[in-house]
Amino acid sequence: MLHAQASERELIDQFLAALRSLPEVQAELERVGSPELDAQLALDVAGKPIHALVELRKAVYPRDVRQLVWRIRDLARQQPAGESGIEPLAILVAESISPGAKELLRAERVGYYDSGGSLYLPARGAYLYVDRPPPKSLSRAMRSLFTGRRAQVLHGLLVRHQDWFGVKDLAEQTLVSSATASQVLTEMERFDWLESRGQGPSKQRHLREPAALLDAWAKQLSSLRPPTLRRYFVPAMKPDGLMERLGQVCEAHSVDYAVSFEAAAQRYAPFLSAVSQVRCRLLAGSGGDAAIADLGARVVSEGANLAVIEAKSAGDLLFRERVGGVWLASPVQVYLDLLRGEGRAKEMAEHLRRERIGF
Repeated sequence: MLHAQASERELIDQFLAALRSLPEVQAELERVGSPELDAQLALDVAGKPIHALVELRKAVYPRDVRQLVWRIRDLARQQPAGESGIEPLAILVAESISPGAKELLRAERVGYYDSGGSLYLPARGAYLYVDRPPPKSLSRAMRSLFTGRRAQVLHGLLVRHQDWFGVKDLAEQTLVSSATASQVLTEMERFDWLESRGQGPSKQRHLREPAALLDAWAKQLSSLRPPTLRRYFVPAMKPDGLMERLGQVCEAHSVDYAVSFEAAAQRYAPFLSAVSQVRCRLLAGSGGDAAIADLGARVVSEGANLAVIEAKSAGDLLFRERVGGVWLASPVQVYLDLLRGEGRAKEMAEHLRRERIGF
């Protein structure tokens, strides 16, 4: 139940307004704030009367659904049937409900409404379904999970999805603080994507649903700022030769780098007959500038055969792999980069996911 009474009533009023805005729907509040029930509604949908029991929550994630469904259905069974003899309809109303939680509620045929305007009422003889974007509060929380150091933790979980991690181990492998690793794991548990074993300091987690996490990350890409590319032209160099030469000058200047996008995907899982450009992340600093200068690269606005993303820290190069003498970004990073690409990049991304990532 929501903590502030004012917020509870505002959410109920918003729900009622959403119902009343639909054609042939009438909705009245019968009761609010009893010890057993947060609210009871009398609905009429196209002439069909419906008695609804409402459970209020602040935010709902997949791990919350099972207990909530059990509770609200138990309350519905305890209520006397209406004139039609039909059991009351159970509805979960919350400020935010994650997409995964909505799927589970629909599978259980439990109604819901969130402050973003999404609505699902599976009543007998009357079915309502309105799907809207998630409320801003949930969208902001999701975006923050897939950026910065939190994204490094997710990257580690995906790359090593078969392993079990303690907080300290995960923090060390993803170059973040233990507090950041712990926060991300807590969020992942809310989505029911993790499996746990042990208790206290020895507790370990394992990513049970890597595909769900990678899908969620892919969906967030459109809301995240794309990396800035510096475009260069290196004369007399084909992409394969350019990759090899890039590796040589970076090693000569002790600069960390990782090739990504099409050039890396082609090394991991060949798909295209030819690649026209090499894109890489290069650790910022004077060494990187010297390496670019050694290549004989010149800045261009079009016709580039080399594009560089400035890596601000070693965390941007996590889990790179050395293939054929060249450092490539991890397959997971390459996949996410390709989803932002042009032309056949998205097809190449799906090929890479199927052939190399495997989930």
